[in-house]
Formats: sequence, C-alpha cells, structure tokens
Amino acid sequence: MRKILLTLTAGLTALPALAQTAPAAPAAPGFDAAAALARIDATIDKQYPHLDALYKDLHAHPEVGFQEVRTAAILAAEMRKLGFTVTEKVGKTGIVAILKNGEGPTLLVRAEMDALPMEEKTGLPYASRAQQTVDGKLSFVDHSCGHDSHMAWWVGAAAALAAMKDQWHGTLMFIGQPSEETVSGAKAMIADGLFTRWPKPDFGFAAHVAPMPVGTVMVKDGVVSSASDAIDITFNGVGAHGSMPDKSIDPVMMGSRFVTDVQSIISREKDPKAFGVVTVGAFTAGTVNNIIPDHADLKLTLRSHDDATRKLLVEGVERTARAVAAMAHAPEPTITQPTGTNAVHNDAALSARSAAMLKTVFGKDVQFVPASESGGTASEDYSVFIDEGVPSVFFAIGGYDPATIARYKAEGKPLPVNHSPYFAPVPEPTIKRGAQTLALSAMMVLGNGAGAK
Repeated sequence: MRKILLTLTAGLTALPALAQTAPAAPAAPGFDAAAALARIDATIDKQYPHLDALYKDLHAHPEVGFQEVRTAAILAAEMRKLGFTVTEKVGKTGIVAILKNGEGPTLLVRAEMDALPMEEKTGLPYASRAQQTVDGKLSFVDHSCGHDSHMAWWVGAAAALAAMKDQWHGTLMFIGQPSEETVSGAKAMIADGLFTRWPKPDFGFAAHVAPMPVGTVMVKDGVVSSASDAIDITFNGVGAHGSMPDKSIDPVMMGSRFVTDVQSIISREKDPKAFGVVTVGAFTAGTVNNIIPDHADLKLTLRSHDDATRKLLVEGVERTARAVAAMAHAPEPTITQPTGTNAVHNDAALSARSAAMLKTVFGKDVQFVPASESGGTASEDYSVFIDEGVPSVFFAIGGYDPATIARYKAEGKPLPVNHSPYFAPVPEPTIKRGAQTLALSAMMVLGNGAGAK
C-alpha cells in the first residue's frame, strides 16, 4: 500500500496566526549573518538559472518512493560536481553526500526525493505527465508535495557552502532521502547504516515548502508535525448469495460498524485537550450487487502529537476491530501496521537560535511559533533522524505569490495546499529562500567563530 500523507505543510497552514516575532537572543557569538548572506547570495544568484532548470526537470520527471532512480542519479551528479563524496543506493535509492572541511561538527541537511501517485492539474508548461507502476497499477506521478523545490534548494545550499569553505569548518552530510511519503525512507537509510557507516551528525536541518507567502520562514519550537501510523484491517467473513444473508457472515456489516464505532476512541477515550485523529481512508469489499463478499479491507491513518495518545489510538483501533468481529461471530480480523513514524520535535535551543539569526537578515518574514502552541496535524519522517539523537530544526518556507493568495481569497476559493493536484509554488524566490535558510543555518553552527562546539 502507498499511503498518501498530507505532509507537515498542510498542517502548518493554520499556524501563521499563532506566529510571534523571533526571540531576541543573539543567534551565535561571532557570527555575522548579514555578511554570510551576502556570500551565499553571490553563489545562489550565479547558480539560479541552473537551479531553476533542475527544479523544472525534476518536476516534469517525478518518481515515487523507492523508485527514484533517475532523481537520485541527477542529485548524485550535482553533488559530485560540487566536490562532495557521494554514496548511492543507501536505503534502496537514497544518497549520502559528504564534504569534509577540517575539524568541527557534523551537520545533516536533508531533502526528500519522492513524488506522489496522482495526476497533476496545474497546467504549468513543465507539468508532469509521467506515469509509474504503483501497487501493481499504472499511475500518474506528481511532485504535488513540493519535494522538487526541496531538492533544488538543497543543491543551492550545498553550492553556497562549497564556495565558502574558507568560512566554516566541519563535515557536511547532505542526504537525499527516498520515500518520505510512505514514512519509510528515513528508516530504510538508518537500517542501511546511515549513522554507523558515517559519523552521527551533531545537528540537522530540513525544510518544507508551505502554502504561505514567498519569503516567509516559519520556525516552530517543540512539536512540529504529528505522529503517523498506518493500520490495515481485513474483516474475514463468510460469503453468500445476496438474497441469503443468513448464510453469510457479512464483512461489509462488520466494516461499517467499525467505521462508526472506532470514532468513540476519539470522542470518549482520548483527552479532549490532546490532538488525535482516526481516519478510515479506504474501505474495499465485494464486486457486484448480488454477492455478499467473504472479506472487507480497510486502510486507516492515525495521527497524534504525544506518545500516550499515539498508544491509545493504536490499541483502541485494534481492540475495536476485534470486538466488531467477535460480535459478528466472525474469525479474528487480520490487522497489520505497515508504516509509522513519530512526531517531529524541533530542538528548543536550536530553534530559538535559528529564528533569532534569521530574523536579523529576513526581518518580519521570520515567524516564530512557540512550543506552547500545537504543532501541525500532518506527518513527516524526518522525525526518525531526530529520534536517533540529532538535534534539529525543521523549517517551513513560503511558496506562494501573495497576489495568488489574495486572488483565491477574493474568489472565496480554498488555496491549493500540498498534495492538491493544483499545488504550484513559484520557483523564484521560493528556491532562493530555501537555499538561503539552509545555508545560513549551516553557517550558524559551522562558521568560523560561530561557537558551535
């Protein structure tokens, strides 16, 4: 199964109203963010025509999770040209690009490579018409989550840092991660020895394009995204003729009862103050109108922010499924949990430091959301790296022209968000702002006199 996740960015659409000015604390002793930005911009401005072409090529040729063969090869070639040592096929299709520059911390910078199995409807001149086989069926493929933007600004940040080696010391670990949409790519890279074959990073940064005005950089302290758990349930019944229901154990009835009953976990078991969602996203049973089928397949996604609620939801779903089957005198249901990932938690000190530093150069475009505010409702498997002990900041970068936002508002239409077939961030200046943010953050912790150690 390919679980289509509405990633972090959709959950962030509600956060700008909660944003505050960035903390006023100094970003880093001895680090001149304005001077660093001037050097970064010199490289990005020179590189931008290439980054734009790279973005549009990736957008037009998307690949779904663990099938990112062409994408990975392109990124590997880009990084080698910049002087990185690149290892391919880490975690199936992932890449690891290393640039050593003397003694100092190791910094992880991650971009996702995969697209979604859906048809693009933006009408852009570089719109995707690509198709791939997904779960045995040919499907259109689209970078409707924005990972093409991420890869372009990832290369831009790498180019800027490679051109500024006189200004920083340490090791860059740039990761091209596969299959974020199935929240399984990060785990695959870890299982393939990411932090044993290479040094475990001291810091980590990643960023996601969001349906916010271009130029906006959002830093959320604490919980950024939700935990995500996929659960597949098969209710096993007894098939019969549609006119003879007494000869059956009807799995459609079981599935229907379950869809209703499972929501009592949210309404009657979960703490009302805690975030938690149980969604049945697929219910498949039967073939024609006069046959009661012998099984029904349901696919669920569970979302939560804290460990206690996550455990409550998983256990509650399994208990409800078994109870429904028992009431129908049916065999035990088949329950599997194919994927799952924890919530992303931004490091408090690094978040405050990053927001303050970025505020000095980007001003009011930097929005800081305190830990006391709830995180986004969507999910993101960057949490796997954080759970391995890498203090990190996961940024949100605005990708929409304010005029576009205003037009949709005036027309009373919802703005297309990530995973919409109409999602279309503007390449410039979105890519530049993403590259600036990642490169500046890297310089903050690795730069000469930055006090990173």
